[in-house]
Amino acid sequence: MPLPHKIVVLLKGYPRLSETFIAQELLGLERAGLSLVLVSLRRPTDAKRHPVHDEIRAPVVYLPEYLHEEPLRVLRGLARSFRAPGFGAAFRQFLKDLPRDLSRNRFRRFGQAAVLAGEFPEAGGWLHAHFIHTPASVANYAARMLALPFSVSAHAKDIWTSQDWELADKLSTADWAVTCTKSGHAHLQTLAGPNRDRVHLSYHGLDLDRFPPVEAGAPLPPACDCARDGSDPKNPVTVISVGRAVPKKGYDVLLKALARLPADLHWRFVHAGDGGERGKLQKLADKLGIAQKITWLGAVDQKDVLAAYRRADIFALACRITPDGDRDGLPNVLVEAASQRLACVATDISGIPELFETGENGLLVPSEDVEAFSGALERAIRDPALRHRLGAAAEAKVRGSFDHHTSIAQLKALFEAGARR
Repeated sequence: MPLPHKIVVLLKGYPRLSETFIAQELLGLERAGLSLVLVSLRRPTDAKRHPVHDEIRAPVVYLPEYLHEEPLRVLRGLARSFRAPGFGAAFRQFLKDLPRDLSRNRFRRFGQAAVLAGEFPEAGGWLHAHFIHTPASVANYAARMLALPFSVSAHAKDIWTSQDWELADKLSTADWAVTCTKSGHAHLQTLAGPNRDRVHLSYHGLDLDRFPPVEAGAPLPPACDCARDGSDPKNPVTVISVGRAVPKKGYDVLLKALARLPADLHWRFVHAGDGGERGKLQKLADKLGIAQKITWLGAVDQKDVLAAYRRADIFALACRITPDGDRDGLPNVLVEAASQRLACVATDISGIPELFETGENGLLVPSEDVEAFSGALERAIRDPALRHRLGAAAEAKVRGSFDHHTSIAQLKALFEAGARR
């Protein structure tokens, strides 16, 4: 049934190269017949954008990123939201939260919520937040002000770096929540207590039309040889990784693992992605003596990423859990790489074992274990038949179980059920 209102989707930043899965979901919801308005807490900082961003038709509104930058807009928002039916309830919630999080960010979230409530899009009747930390805080306050329902998609860092009290409060008032890994789902269900049935598991999946089987796409480059085994210095095995250069991705571990590979093994490493740690990683590669074997592509769009996958032999990602609890859920790049029949070497944390079973369709090793990661890489480099078997099995699983149409259907059903209520 068509929804009688527009869904206002609150995002931390839009568009973002690193959040392809969100853009893919937004486009999928539009194609499923839902009408969206996008509201972003931050303006874009990436110099490039994916083609999918240009296909999304929803208008985009930017809230004040910092309240002092648009004081008149904030004051107007407070004046208008003060007259809203639930302003008192929202303000009481803010006063309850403030002693537990006495920070500038807490004031900023309430101010952004007031602007959102004061400028709420016409025909908007539902608030949905991507990420259960900052965006869900703003959505929670604004939904209370306007006496509207809200829902939330929780992912990874937002779950594991947030305080339990705050997650529990949001889950008690949200109409429903979805998350994309079994570990995150179990954690949120525990915090939701009697409302545990409102928390749903929904894998992002992949738009497989954008990642067609290798046979259905452009022919592989002449240099691509499935029999490469690292023995020929003129025909090295290509290891690729795609991801932001940030601590939770474990690129320092990956570089050290590459440096441990035997001297008689010929390989090259390609990294695609930006991030604050890239300069530090380049210095580490130089220190390890492997800088000449590495190509740093920087930020690239989805089309260039697909082309890079198809030139590679192995995908590698050494994810870790950082001291503050930050971690990945199930990195979308692993699903992408598997769709292109790449053998994947990764760590066994978070949702990664929900996609890969070591020895069956990938090679998983413990996080932070440089020696084990290096051993898995060596095994994959030396054995092209193993790479072919693992890659084929991984592709079959992705195409059978990780089609994004499934998650879109789940979300649409939740929005429709909410509208009926």
